[in-house]
Amino acid sequence: MSMPTTLAETGIKPRPDFAQLRRVLWRDGLPEYTPLYELFANMPVQEALVGHPLPDRVSTIEFYHRAGYDYVPVWPGLPLKQGSLKDTRLGYPISDWATFEAYQWPSVSDISYAEFEAVAPRLPEGMAIIAQTGGIFEVAEGLCGYAGLCLLLNDDRELVRTIFEHIGELYVAMYSGMAAIPEVGAVVISDDLGFKTQTLISPADLREFVLPWHKRLADIAHREGKPCILHSCGQLAAIMPDIIDYVGIDAKHSYEDSILPVTEAKRLYGNRIAILGGFDVDRLCRSSEEEIRAYTDLLLDECGAGGGYALGTGNSIADYIPLPHYLTMLQQWRRRRG
Repeated sequence: MSMPTTLAETGIKPRPDFAQLRRVLWRDGLPEYTPLYELFANMPVQEALVGHPLPDRVSTIEFYHRAGYDYVPVWPGLPLKQGSLKDTRLGYPISDWATFEAYQWPSVSDISYAEFEAVAPRLPEGMAIIAQTGGIFEVAEGLCGYAGLCLLLNDDRELVRTIFEHIGELYVAMYSGMAAIPEVGAVVISDDLGFKTQTLISPADLREFVLPWHKRLADIAHREGKPCILHSCGQLAAIMPDIIDYVGIDAKHSYEDSILPVTEAKRLYGNRIAILGGFDVDRLCRSSEEEIRAYTDLLLDECGAGGGYALGTGNSIADYIPLPHYLTMLQQWRRRRG
């Protein structure tokens, strides 16, 4: 047996049913099958697998449908001028009160839902939208820089509070708009709060400045009767009780074997939240065909047997993942689904 190289070779016949993923997210008994979940697949991956360019969000429906997903991820538009989290040489727009007051904040009316409006009427039967955008903490990093934000936490906490209030109010409006769209089946708070060994700022500071806003976003989703997923990388053990009990998330995504293997996450938290993905990206890149099939089976058996689990990678389908490896995971899932 060889690894598949095309979506057709996986044997997936699209039969989307978002109700099954919703059942997983709510932990509402056993779904009819263990669904798939990814935060997203990078565009080069999507285009390589469908065999042609995908010029807009509507065109990505083809990929997610053909690959067996029950949803399409869609983003709102929010014009926020930020610095780069990758290249600190470019600088950041806010460093003190003077630069804060000079910063041109967008208004609520600047938020765009154009991609939702375009995708919604084109969804295949059974598919829904999952709404998501970059996180409040990540925006604060983009405005101040990570080092700059850390310095402000020491030097001027009132400015930090004010920055988060400005970001947070925009996000409350944006999530209210997204969650109210009928075709949106779930919302994602996508905010990387940690790295390999700990949170990016202290747990106490996260509780003071970030998690109250996350709670408001989760509450918005719940008022609309929709589950809330947290995507966050890093070691979050110190704040997981807050994330589950205070913020009130329904599901958690992003797992790395060197931090917390998804099987352990399922054991620790699976009776309180749904667990999503967890096929470690490095493992997926380096494993043989036999190892990928065996580990896919292990995840379906150990994590999916009791419900409250969706299969996918630990982070996203990055363009450096060998396509046959990703397709082998999908093919093994399809064989198990039947």
